[in-house]
Amino acid sequence: MNMSVHEPIGTPGKPWGDAEKAQWRSRQVRSRSYAEDVLGSIDGLRGRFDVEQYGELDYAPDGRYPLFAIRSRDWSDALPCVLVTGGVHGYETSGVRGALQFVDEHAADYAGRVNLLVAPCVSPWGYERVQRWNRDALDPNRSFRPGSPAGESAALMQLVAPLRGRFLVHVDLHETTDSDESEFRPALAARDGKAFEPGEIPDGFYLVDDTDNPQRAFQQAIIEAVAKVTHIAPADAKGEIIGSPVISPGVIEYALGPLGLCAGITGARYTTTTEVYPDSPRATPDQCNAAQVAAVRAAIDFALAQAASAPTGRV
Repeated sequence: MNMSVHEPIGTPGKPWGDAEKAQWRSRQVRSRSYAEDVLGSIDGLRGRFDVEQYGELDYAPDGRYPLFAIRSRDWSDALPCVLVTGGVHGYETSGVRGALQFVDEHAADYAGRVNLLVAPCVSPWGYERVQRWNRDALDPNRSFRPGSPAGESAALMQLVAPLRGRFLVHVDLHETTDSDESEFRPALAARDGKAFEPGEIPDGFYLVDDTDNPQRAFQQAIIEAVAKVTHIAPADAKGEIIGSPVISPGVIEYALGPLGLCAGITGARYTTTTEVYPDSPRATPDQCNAAQVAAVRAAIDFALAQAASAPTGRV
């Protein structure tokens, strides 16, 4: 854990300024390597896929972080596009590893059927420090909006912009962890000068649908596929998961666009945010990665089946 709730930063009730953010940043410790873990894996895929650098984060004195996306080698303007994103929150490990595992093991299955675009680690500084925020104490997954102050979010939106209107599917790979409650939500309350209100971490996998574009059958198809790999989170005593009503087994809704969430950037018909629970005693790291892979495959398979059954060949 990078910051203890017993060692708060700043003055209660007062939002952080530059000094408090600098103090927070000084506590973040680099504990793993983006270059070795992520860029090394991407390099191993270059023989089968196109790799594109879509940006670079200059986080001196911590260094520069090049941002890479993996593309289908047989890219065709006649095909629909699929976006897979991981590591928008850098600490959510299975999102990064699951995205890379999907490309390595299954992307070839979709050759000639869709154009795949995969950004496996959107937030490399956060990945190295097992941190939810970026270096400026900003949450990239609340920053996908015009004029974004988060370089991670701005770079990804720029990558996606020329393809808006062509995406059929976007799967954004995330985790919900015990540290959300013990570290990150208390830090958020302190940063914003608000009181921390304890919540409940669900035990299991769940999905976040789009309030403005609900796709219940799509979400349920993913839930059914993932249930073969790991357990699905039940609703709490209020019929909720992380404070939102459960609309179908393992599914809640957020307003993706208004909240500045990554899953809202493409305009795709089929969008979802996965939430793996890696701290469960019932799930191993391999299961968590496999759950992310199963979610991506089920999402694409469902969308393609719907397209094939539509009278015009479109959905």
